[in-house]
Amino acid sequence: MKRREFLAAGAGMALGSVLGLGHMPWTSSTAGAEARRKPNIIVVFTDDMGYADLGVQGQLDDIKTPHIDQMAKEGVRFTDGYITAPQCSPSRAGLVTGRYQQRFGFDNIADTPLSREERSIADYLKPAGYISGMVGKWHLDPTIISHDWAEQQVQEVERRPNGTLIVPHELAQRYYPQEFGFDEYFKGQMNPYWANYDLEGNDLEPDGERIHDDTYRLDVQTDAALAFIERNHDTPFFLYLNYFAPHTPLEATEEYLSRHPGDMPTRRRYALAMTSAMDDGVGKIIDTLQQHGIDEDTLIIFTSDNGAPLKLTMVDNPIDTDPGGWDGSRNDPLVGEKGMLTEGGIRVPFVARWKGVIPEGLVYREPVSSLDIAATAVALAGRDKPAGLDGVNLIPYLTGDKEGAPHEALFWRFWTQSAIRKGPWKYLTVGDQVEYLFDLSSEEHEHRNRIADHPELAAELRAELEAWAAELQNPVGIPTGTLNNQEINWYNHHLGASLG
Repeated sequence: MKRREFLAAGAGMALGSVLGLGHMPWTSSTAGAEARRKPNIIVVFTDDMGYADLGVQGQLDDIKTPHIDQMAKEGVRFTDGYITAPQCSPSRAGLVTGRYQQRFGFDNIADTPLSREERSIADYLKPAGYISGMVGKWHLDPTIISHDWAEQQVQEVERRPNGTLIVPHELAQRYYPQEFGFDEYFKGQMNPYWANYDLEGNDLEPDGERIHDDTYRLDVQTDAALAFIERNHDTPFFLYLNYFAPHTPLEATEEYLSRHPGDMPTRRRYALAMTSAMDDGVGKIIDTLQQHGIDEDTLIIFTSDNGAPLKLTMVDNPIDTDPGGWDGSRNDPLVGEKGMLTEGGIRVPFVARWKGVIPEGLVYREPVSSLDIAATAVALAGRDKPAGLDGVNLIPYLTGDKEGAPHEALFWRFWTQSAIRKGPWKYLTVGDQVEYLFDLSSEEHEHRNRIADHPELAAELRAELEAWAAELQNPVGIPTGTLNNQEINWYNHHLGASLG
């Protein structure tokens, strides 16, 4: 595999019918062939990538994502694909478990780590004979701000002068991917990595060992995904590939940067370059599937963990002096950004491809959720849907075996914000200070608050939201009270609120 130095800155009707029923035998589209294998499932999960930043979204003309665009042409683009939180750790907890993460008290990063009592997609697929792999950013283990968790540990967790935590590796490792059903893993955002196989496909220590690789992080993550496929192409597999991009710190090789010439903000150029690296990775994955003759046996889903962090005005500060600034990604034409329950924070790029099953060039406009990934995977593996999963199997809706919308409603809660979407209507409350009702089917979208026009509808949606929130933990119900400074700034800037 080619390594690079980097510049661091800082089907048929029968098959369609099968897909609607979890336990009917798989049939081959070729007469006389053996029963078709259970499909592989690959989830490509990006980090802080905005709604606009795929070419197929048709929002901006500086994007170059030919492989992911081709995925959409050969499969489906979801116009209304949602994540369960506008922040990385809770959204990852929702995707991995297939449950609203607030049901088990995981509202934000400070609620890490993921409880060892929770089951993952990998856990659900294991009895069906799947090998599961995880590559890249995990972020469900303890963090430097996991204070509630730290207070419950027998082992002493050291605290820095600023109050952040130093978690011993032996303790953190109890929350690594292998503890949640993943057989193989190459865990790491950047150097170092923790893995039980190497990039050449060789076994490492079963419980993992530390790997140092100073080459470009996105190429490493692609190579780790390819190595997993090479090791497991003869058996049904689930691959959870988490690219650490375009999240800051921004960095890219000259090869990727050179694809985006012209006058633009430096941060934008780096985000585009990093997106090109991920797009190349998707292309290599599809090539590898084709080489092994399993392309048509593989469902690939591409999405992001939340919207882009615009930092209000997308200031192009030097990337080596503002590591927490704008990451160069965009949410056009949506309102808001990462951290908000407006569309810009939770509506994300969402593309799926399964040749011969999902109709080519499909544009699906009903709301779908990252929660649906687990439910879909379980159904494709021929397993009964476990109690507690909040998503649905999307495949019958895409093949036409089921009509209507997959969800009656979708819900969110984050910090002091709560929201529900039902059909085209979205109700959003920010603490006890402001309420919004948006018609997402209208030209005004989230630019016009319709609550004064439809107070009864707003009240009905709030009642449904309250009923959902009553099922949650830590806390129960819709949060009220004082907004934090970030929320005040976001809603004042993006929605013209007068909060303070």
